[in-house]
Amino acid sequence: MESLFAFAVHAFEVLGVIVMLAGIPIALVAAIITWRRRRAVIEVVSSLRRSVGLAILLGLELLVAADIVKTLTAPGIEDVLVLAIIVVIRTVLSFALQIEIEGSLPWRRAVTTTAPQLIARAARQASGGQAD
Repeated sequence: MESLFAFAVHAFEVLGVIVMLAGIPIALVAAIITWRRRRAVIEVVSSLRRSVGLAILLGLELLVAADIVKTLTAPGIEDVLVLAIIVVIRTVLSFALQIEIEGSLPWRRAVTTTAPQLIARAARQASGGQAD
């Protein structure tokens, strides 16, 4: 059973790094597509930042999953404390990245977004367009 957990930890760690590394070329391709369609530098930079940020966020989530599985294999108090510190640090990083990507605090976004804006954003996402 330990070898299964060790494999899962390794798989999550490798997948997390791959997601972050693959996110950069994918973000570049998305930025190039945005440039060809719109020729707007601000939209290109926004697309690039959003795509890279989302890749980093997903990679961080996978690394947190690896840490959780790793702690399950050796559930000592020291391991749990190390996991807690790692999760707090990665959560703060994720939160900061999310604010950077979205451009506002999550609770401010909810207050300043009207129902028609939410419906329009959902329609754009459903039709393959980018969200605000």
